[in-house]
Amino acid sequence: MGKLKVKKGAVKRFKTTKGGKILKRGGFSSHLKQKKSKSRTRRQKVPTDLATGDKKRIRKLI
Repeated sequence: MGKLKVKKGAVKRFKTTKGGKILKRGGFSSHLKQKKSKSRTRRQKVPTDLATGDKKRIRKLI
């Protein structure tokens, strides 16, 4: 039986911590930044925790 391969797109988008949490980057932060407030763009830079329903699916991909 061969090795299980990971989905490269998921590996690039999600990061796992040492404790087992899965972090994602904030969306809507790459362009059209003029109209967004500075506090909003700063908030989107910080990685956030995934919802519990999504964690099971993403864990299988990574």
